[in-house]
Amino acid sequence: MKVLLDTHIVLWFLGDVEKLSKTTFAAIIEPANKKYISIVSAWELAIKINLGKLAFEGGIGHFFTMVEENGFELLSVKEDHIKHLETLPLHHRDPFDRLLLATAISEQMTFITADKNIAQYNVSLFT
Repeated sequence: MKVLLDTHIVLWFLGDVEKLSKTTFAAIIEPANKKYISIVSAWELAIKINLGKLAFEGGIGHFFTMVEENGFELLSVKEDHIKHLETLPLHHRDPFDRLLLATAISEQMTFITADKNIAQYNVSLFT
């Protein structure tokens, strides 16, 4: 299974793992699953770190190192992701979440999130 992790799921996995359910944690560490982190999550983190809304020891550089060390594949934003974004209903107003959703849909990935609002979309979910 190809999975895309929501930003908060990545953060929990990297530093607050007890917030993850056992099934979510198992899905992330399952060797058969191909795990992706979108560059959108890094962008969101960099903005929140800069605004002082989030503390991440070592900053965004350390985030990239941890992503690589944990075997996640970093996924760039593609033209098709933006095309899917344009068609998404406005159930969720967060621009980062919307682009992550569009990415998961476009790439036919299962989206791992704890955000219950995401269920309003036609996306494969692992919650």
